[in-house]
Amino acid sequence: MDTKLKNYSHLITTKTIVFILVILCFTGFITAFVNIAVLNDGDFGIVYEDNYYLSRSYMRESENILNDLTRLIGEYKNEEQILNGGTVTEDEMRREEEKLFSEFQYNFRSYNPNLNEEENYKKFKEVYADKLTQARDRVIKNDLREYNLLLQRLKEHKGVLYYASNGVNVYTNSTELKKEHFKSYPSFIIFDKYEKEFYPTELKDNQYLYQFTNIVNDFDPASNVIYIAYTKEFLDPSIKEWKEDKVTATNSLYRLAGFLLGLALSFVYLILVVGRKSFKDQEVQLNVADRLYNDINLLLCIGLIILWVGLLSAVNSQNIHRMIIPVTIPVAAVGLVLVLSLVRHFKNKTIIKHTLVYSILYKVFKFARDVYDSGSVGVKIVLIVVAYPALVAMTFFMFPVTLGIAAWFAFKQIKSFNAIKEGVERIKGGDIHHTIDVDGSGEFRRLAANINSITQGLKSAVHNELKSERLKTELITNVSHDIRTPLTSIITYVDLLKKEKNPSKVEKYIEVLDQKSQRLKILTDDLFEAAKASSGNIPVNLERIDIVSLLNQGLGELNDKIEVLDLEFKINYPQKNIYISADGKLLWRSIENLISNIFKYALKGSRVYIDIEDLGNEILLTIKNISAYELNISADELMERFKRGDESRSSQGSGLGLSIAKSLIDIQGGKFDVQVDGDLFKAMIYMPIRKSNE
Repeated sequence: MDTKLKNYSHLITTKTIVFILVILCFTGFITAFVNIAVLNDGDFGIVYEDNYYLSRSYMRESENILNDLTRLIGEYKNEEQILNGGTVTEDEMRREEEKLFSEFQYNFRSYNPNLNEEENYKKFKEVYADKLTQARDRVIKNDLREYNLLLQRLKEHKGVLYYASNGVNVYTNSTELKKEHFKSYPSFIIFDKYEKEFYPTELKDNQYLYQFTNIVNDFDPASNVIYIAYTKEFLDPSIKEWKEDKVTATNSLYRLAGFLLGLALSFVYLILVVGRKSFKDQEVQLNVADRLYNDINLLLCIGLIILWVGLLSAVNSQNIHRMIIPVTIPVAAVGLVLVLSLVRHFKNKTIIKHTLVYSILYKVFKFARDVYDSGSVGVKIVLIVVAYPALVAMTFFMFPVTLGIAAWFAFKQIKSFNAIKEGVERIKGGDIHHTIDVDGSGEFRRLAANINSITQGLKSAVHNELKSERLKTELITNVSHDIRTPLTSIITYVDLLKKEKNPSKVEKYIEVLDQKSQRLKILTDDLFEAAKASSGNIPVNLERIDIVSLLNQGLGELNDKIEVLDLEFKINYPQKNIYISADGKLLWRSIENLISNIFKYALKGSRVYIDIEDLGNEILLTIKNISAYELNISADELMERFKRGDESRSSQGSGLGLSIAKSLIDIQGGKFDVQVDGDLFKAMIYMPIRKSNE
């Protein structure tokens, strides 16, 4: 028997069979693991659950319903409570106040750093009273939206009856509200003041029950009542589905353990026999695959892992079980060949020597040693005896010349050094326009060029700082002008409204107040959106978008405004579909800002040209129109915040449209530019093209 084992254990046929067995076990293990991790959410707990009522599935369904009901009767109570601000907590308002106070500190001209924190906070409360009110309204809207979402979610539960009350508010989907009615169903959960009832009774043994009951622990048991009952309509398919999932998880677990054991045994056996003809054989047999350098081999193994992960990541989770075998088998086969090659080199003690890095270093060292060892001792002595005196003799006869050359070279270097030293002193003294001029080449020349580059950067920084200060001044002036105009009107009409007794005039004053307040709201919203866009604090969801369809759909929605302004839109685009990589909402917001500018500033009755060009790797979207105002301003200035084409600032724009559009295009990876030619205004958007296979 031992002789037969020795004869067959190291045969190429045996090794091939074990090799295939390793691949099959590895593929089976990965397949079983993916089935559990992806299809069963990695949940092995169902294997140990005795019945549905002790399962996580039952408790999770109940927990969702109970959580929604407790939030309704405990947190929200009713819609009136929410609208009256009863759900707005101190913590929520404190967070909103902290955000606005930070904005007040850094962005508002009324903040006085010389005052203490308490005085500034008092001033903040006065100046930001409207924004604080808006923040509170926003919190209320969010609570109202969450409240309606809970109601909608409860309606989606089929075959589940519920009743919840806090003594005042009641939420139920049952016409019969008595506890006995709910207890007549096959399964129920009762929280009646201090009483808790579960049926079937084994629910009390459910290991997830503590998570469930923790939901109602913070409630006042004296007033809160919750009944939940499950009908056969709900339980029968749920129990059937649980049983099927349990069978699937159990089978997957057995397969996983079996394949893992087979993989371990076959792989260990393969490691023991690879490279040798018998267990007593000390010589390692290498093959063609072992000619590959070990470090290259290791890099290929890592590359195969990355390739395998990448291929499976690109597959939809619903189809991954179909692709796992055809992807894993070839990758695992190639990877196992490479790993076994490393094992053979390890046995052969050439794991380090047979690397590309070692080979290169060894050859360089050997070449240097061979060059040194190539000459005999006699040759070396002749070279030293003949070459050294010859060099001394040449130096002696040329001594005056070499001395003059050395003196000239030293003088030139000292001159360059002094020029650099003097230039640095002048730049240090504030003359940033000074340029250090050093002739020739060498280290001093490069040093002078580097210092000159520093002065250029310093000049650029000073220029940018001056420009920034100018922009800040203009920003404050423009913001003050734009906000003060409607604010002054509001104050004036409020004073008139206080004194006016005529109802018809009161109605007119109120209409004006509404217009001005809406104008003020638009300005502040635009300012906030511009700040948010420029900071990049906007989530971007890049997807494959048909730019032509997006443009046509958007213009269709704006058709009424286009007809009112008597504008004629001319659209030119390629016949084939063009897909780009962009966030549809942000891209349309940018285009909408440009079209909004056209509505405000374009000459009535004129044409608007929109062209889409395919540039290969990107598309160019160009929007051109004739301005109703004289554009006596550069394109760069138009891109600045609160800049308008009409310097009188008589139009209704905020001057932020182009700034917002540019920021939104930038965060999507595109480019935005504008050009002005007389009264012709042209906006250009470049966006990367997305291929169908990306």
